[in-house]
Amino acid sequence: MTEQSQPDGRLETELLEIALEAATRAGAFLRDGRPEDLGVAATKTSAIDVVTEMDIAAEKLITGLLTDHRPEDGLLGEEGASVEGTSGVEWVIDPIDGTVNYLYGLPGWAISIAARKDGETLVGVVHAPMRGEIFRAVRGEGAFLNDRPVRVRPAPDLGFALVGTGFGYLTERKIHQAEVVRQLIPEVRDIRRAGSAAIDLCDVAAGRLDAYYERGLNPWDYAAGDLIAREAGALTGGRPGEPLSPALTIAAPPGLFEQLRTRLDELGAWHD
Repeated sequence: MTEQSQPDGRLETELLEIALEAATRAGAFLRDGRPEDLGVAATKTSAIDVVTEMDIAAEKLITGLLTDHRPEDGLLGEEGASVEGTSGVEWVIDPIDGTVNYLYGLPGWAISIAARKDGETLVGVVHAPMRGEIFRAVRGEGAFLNDRPVRVRPAPDLGFALVGTGFGYLTERKIHQAEVVRQLIPEVRDIRRAGSAAIDLCDVAAGRLDAYYERGLNPWDYAAGDLIAREAGALTGGRPGEPLSPALTIAAPPGLFEQLRTRLDELGAWHD
């Protein structure tokens, strides 16, 4: 039976099961196999943003499992996985979102796996092993944390919002991002910077943050978390009239989302 002729939901169910298996296996590998002295395999944009040997090994573990189950699917991974595929399904993978947290032994890191088809994300899984949490969502079926449904918090006014954000690794970008925060922080309840975009998006979904924004994310950073946040009732996007993108990613419940997006646009959060 082809994917086009499968009953509604059957493809999504299969993709979710595979994503959960891959995230769980990678989580155990990364949690239990983390050496005390991590060997640095390479650098990304600066000496601060490191790619560990475990990061690369985890992506190989995930992509190998995905290929075993669905050899015709495409792959897009942070650590270089790039396969076109012929099935129309593409997996978007971040083996360790929050690499610096992982390197330093902080708990705020996660495995992020999403499956999309025809431009739409069907399934998203974010596994934070050190928090004992697996967030998951299937398009149209809500968001869950460890099998418990989650929903965003009711939208507060911007002045009472707890807002998560993140910073890039290039110095000039960080300087501008810090200036945006300097102007925004008197206008909100407070700002949080946890170090993992995937977890921040899930924390919006679970009501632990009122909102989240960041410039400079890549699809593997937000693909799974975006679906989870939306299925929990959040709106997501970028600049006014634009979808979320590397230029700007915003997630918040309706009512707060519009306020925050307008203010971030005024502050130039979408450019360096």
